[in-house]
Amino acid sequence: MGGRQILVARQLLTETLDGELPEHARLSAARSVVAELGTPERLLELTAELASGEGDPHGCARLSYRHVLGFDKLLLIDDGPRHMLRAHLWHPGRGAIGKEDIHNHRSPLASAVVRGRLAMELYAPRGDARIDARIDARGDARSAGTIDGGIEADRYQESLADGSADWLLEPTGPARLRLTQVAEYAAGSTYALPAHTLHRAWCDSAEPTVTLFLETGNGRRRHTDVFTAAGPHPGTVPKVPLDVDDYLGELDALAELLRSS
Repeated sequence: MGGRQILVARQLLTETLDGELPEHARLSAARSVVAELGTPERLLELTAELASGEGDPHGCARLSYRHVLGFDKLLLIDDGPRHMLRAHLWHPGRGAIGKEDIHNHRSPLASAVVRGRLAMELYAPRGDARIDARIDARGDARSAGTIDGGIEADRYQESLADGSADWLLEPTGPARLRLTQVAEYAAGSTYALPAHTLHRAWCDSAEPTVTLFLETGNGRRRHTDVFTAAGPHPGTVPKVPLDVDDYLGELDALAELLRSS
């Protein structure tokens, strides 16, 4: 159940993304969804409604946490394996385990920068000539194009622990990656990435950055790939969910931040 904004968002997700879509069409559709829902006004309305206790605060709190990559991950709408809509709050200068890691995802994704600015780098394994890892993007984004060069990194296979939400990181050996693209995304920008695309992103402003993040698609990869040049990772990284009061408090604080945008 939920209030009006929740129902409207769920309807948009269902009408736009349900059904079998080829990857390029799903990425384009997902980007259109985050562009529509990811304006400061629309996200404020949805966030304020959720902060009042509408929707499923208990279920969403269990899947909301401080991410190891350095941002707060707040689940807004959970449609199970089909769609997960989240707000990400990026704090400038926040240190965290793995914040410099290069990684990919379990599902295709799309994101809108609602407030602030995000920087992103894309990578490919050295010698990989595929071109489908390029960002599908629009809005106020600047790109440095393709870049020659490479970095040495340790590769891990990341999965979720049975019976808990902890991340498991299994080392799989050394790797060499090449940097293929550097981009900056200002407020109003959107982008979409296939699930396998290697990337890293960070807050690129002195103020907090807010993004609306959508994972979509019925098929989810069983693991992701993580590459780090920062030294060995622990085998298990705890994922500590928010309790309901903290979750509602974070949503309320996010709404206040959006009001000031």
